[in-house]
Amino acid sequence: MQIQKYFSDLFKGVHSLFTGLGITLKYFFSPKEIITEQYPNNREKLFIAPKFRGEVILTHDENNEHACTGCTSCELACPNGTIKIITKMELNEQGKNKKALDTFVYHLEMCTMCNLCVEACPTDAIYMNNSFEHSTFDRNRLIKKLNNPNSKIKIGIE
Repeated sequence: MQIQKYFSDLFKGVHSLFTGLGITLKYFFSPKEIITEQYPNNREKLFIAPKFRGEVILTHDENNEHACTGCTSCELACPNGTIKIITKMELNEQGKNKKALDTFVYHLEMCTMCNLCVEACPTDAIYMNNSFEHSTFDRNRLIKKLNNPNSKIKIGIE
């Protein structure tokens, strides 16, 4: 019984091997549909899927205002500590202390592009853009400060 199973498995393995080789040889001798991308020579016509997740971006408008309240929900949602929110206390219009964003630190080298931070953000202040060329020789260049210098929170967002 074991010898029969052995030869059956052997036949299935050889059949699978020749099936794969047949497909490979078919594309080798008649390359009708070449699907290999010649990166980086094809940057002009390179197609990147619209839902590709590349890195986190904190949006700013033309007045250097953002929608991040410093609530740290993105930091809490991140499974591996990629995001670090540093907050400060500011006086609001009523003269009360209010927590505000001081620095939004993003460690790209640790990011798994899972999009959990974007889903957790209550004000839609961050999004994932589709950039993918992050290679560098210095790991410190992968630590990014996402808020612009002297940026403020948009009026009406709490």
